[in-house]
Amino acid sequence: MEKMWAGRFEKASDKLADDFNSSIHFDSKMYKHDIRGSMEHAAMLCRAGIISAEELGSITAGLASILNDISSGELQLDMNAEDIHMFVEAELTRRIGDAGKKLHTARSRNDQVALDLRLYMRDEALSVVELLKKLVRAILEVAKANTETIMPGYTHLQRAQPITFAHHLLAYCMMFLRDVSRVLDAVLRMNYSPLGSCALAGTTYPTDRDSVALALGFDGITMNSIDGVSDRDFCVELEAAFSVIMMHLSRFSEEIILWSSWEFKFVELDDAYTTGSSIMPQKKNPDMAELVRGKCGRVYGDLMATLTMLKGLPLAYNKDMQEDKEAVFDSVETVKKCLEIFIPMIETMKPLPENMYAAAKRGFINATDLADYLTKRGVPFRSAYKTVGTVIGKCVKENKTLDEIPLDEYKQFSEVFDADLYEEISLETCIKKRISRGSTGYDSVKEQIAYVEAEL
Repeated sequence: MEKMWAGRFEKASDKLADDFNSSIHFDSKMYKHDIRGSMEHAAMLCRAGIISAEELGSITAGLASILNDISSGELQLDMNAEDIHMFVEAELTRRIGDAGKKLHTARSRNDQVALDLRLYMRDEALSVVELLKKLVRAILEVAKANTETIMPGYTHLQRAQPITFAHHLLAYCMMFLRDVSRVLDAVLRMNYSPLGSCALAGTTYPTDRDSVALALGFDGITMNSIDGVSDRDFCVELEAAFSVIMMHLSRFSEEIILWSSWEFKFVELDDAYTTGSSIMPQKKNPDMAELVRGKCGRVYGDLMATLTMLKGLPLAYNKDMQEDKEAVFDSVETVKKCLEIFIPMIETMKPLPENMYAAAKRGFINATDLADYLTKRGVPFRSAYKTVGTVIGKCVKENKTLDEIPLDEYKQFSEVFDADLYEEISLETCIKKRISRGSTGYDSVKEQIAYVEAEL
C-alpha cells in the first residue's frame, strides 16, 4: 500500500521500520468511530462548500459500505496499512475514486486520531458505568437478604465489633457508586471535539467545528488547537478511575478469598466460579477472585505507562502518543472483564449466616458495648474501659465469653453491673442500639439500602 505521506521521500522505509511504526493491529478496534467521524466531517465540508453534494454522497455511501463490510467480516483489514485511518481512506479511494482523496481536507491524522480515541473511550467508559451499576445491584440484592445476618466486623483483621453482613456489603456499594461518579466526571471533561484542530494550528478553510461536535454528541469543541491534538488527560483520568475500580474489586476479592476459606467459611462460592487442584481433590479455589486481585496491578501499570509516556513530551503531537492506545485499551478491557466475571460470582455466592454468627460470638466483639453499659451508668469511660479489659483477661484465662461470666463475678469488678448487662451485650442488642446514621443498626442499614436504590 502506498504511503499517504509519499512524495517527500525518495527512498522507501525499511520493512522493520514500517512494522515498528504501524498501529493498525491495535487501533483497528476504532474503525466504527473513525468512519463515523469521517462521515460527519464530510457532511461539514459539503455545508461549507468545500466539496459538492455529489462528492458527499459518494463519500458517505463508500464509508457506509466499508463499515458494513468490516463489521460482517467481508473486508479484511490490511495489516500493511500504517493505521486504521489510512486503511479506511485508502479503501474509500479505491472504491469511489478521486472523491475519496478529498475527505482529508481540513483535517490531520493528529486531530482525527484524537477524535476517534475520545469517541471510542466515551462508549467504553459508559459501558463500564453500566457494568458497575449491575455489580452494585447484585451486591445490593445480597445485602437486602442479609440485613439481620450478624458477623464480626474487623479492624487490623482482628474481630472488633458486631455488624451485619448487609452493612459490610453496602460499604462496597458506596465505593462502586463513587466509581460511577468518577468515570462520568472524566467523560464530562473528555466530551469536547478536537476535530478541526488539524495538525496543530487549525486550517485556512471555512470549517464549522461546532456543528460536527454537536452531530457527534460532544458538549463543544476544544478551544485551543495545540491542546486539541496533544491532550491525553482524558486517557489518564479514565485510567486513574479504572485503577480505583480495580483497587475496590481487589479489596473485595481479598475478602471473598478469606471468607470462602475453611478458616472463615462465611460464604461459599458457586462451583462455576471456582477451580480445583491437579493433585488435591478436596480443593475449591477462588481463582476468579484471585485473578481479579492480580489484574489490579496490570491496570495500575497501564496508568503509569501513560503518565510516563506523556511526562516529557513537548507540544504538540509526537509519535510517542501512539503508545496511549494499547495502555488505555488494555485498562478498559481488563476492567470490563473483571466486572463481567465479578457480577455473576456475587449473584451466585452463598452466605453462611450460622458460621458468621458463631464467629461473632467469639473474640469479645461486644466489649465496647459492655464499656458503654458502665459509662451510661456514670462510670468515666477510661475507668469503664479498664474494668472491661480486666473482665476480658479473666475470660481469656477461663476460655469464656462475656455472657458466660456469672453476675456475682461481674460485681467483683464493679458494683454497677446488674442483671440487665446480659441483654445489653447480646449481639442483637449491639446491632439494634447502633442508632447513628450510616451505622450497622437495622434502621440505618435500611436507609443505606434506600440510598443505593435511589442512586441507581
